[in-house]
Amino acid sequence: MFDTRIVPLTRAPLKWLASYLHRWGVNADQVTLVGFAIGILAVPALALNWYSVALAAIALNRIFDGLDGALARIHGISDAGGYLDIVLDFIFYSAVCFGFLLADLDRNGVWAGLLMLSFMGSGATFLAFSAVSSKHNIANPDYPQKSLYYMGGLAEGSETIFFLILFCLFPAYFPWLAGIFAVLCWITTGSRIVAGYVTLKRLGVEVSESEGL
Repeated sequence: MFDTRIVPLTRAPLKWLASYLHRWGVNADQVTLVGFAIGILAVPALALNWYSVALAAIALNRIFDGLDGALARIHGISDAGGYLDIVLDFIFYSAVCFGFLLADLDRNGVWAGLLMLSFMGSGATFLAFSAVSSKHNIANPDYPQKSLYYMGGLAEGSETIFFLILFCLFPAYFPWLAGIFAVLCWITTGSRIVAGYVTLKRLGVEVSESEGL
């Protein structure tokens, strides 16, 4: 929901850092992989209740996630890089939920499971529409620099980062926070299903009518 407002604010510092790494021969895919490896360290940290360490791993992962995009815009955006980035992002999000499940199975288990299911809903609608949209050349004016079509919603990248940080700062309230975020994810999922279906249905009718002329 806030991505279109926050992303422009981070673009300048990320571009500066990316240009520095570019001079050292670092590419976007390398940053993606290193960022993912750092982010996954949050799982054992959470299992051990080292919430400050987990928070640092999550924060670094998200910085690297923005940095790989800035580097990609210098080297040239690629479908392979975009594919790698989004796949590892969704694995990372679910991994953090799994870490909270390991931290306290009795208290967090159901809510961590619910949140992973919620991520599946928002992720599936996002990726499915992105895959089909390329067949119809659907423009994405809000994110023209992205290699994939980005569907909006209440729960986007900024909101996800916000809640992951809250989880680490207030781990005792994880069940409540996870429940709230799960609701936002399902509202996003529902809105994407409706918007995606209506859009593709309309395009299908338009194609049929044009072929019948």
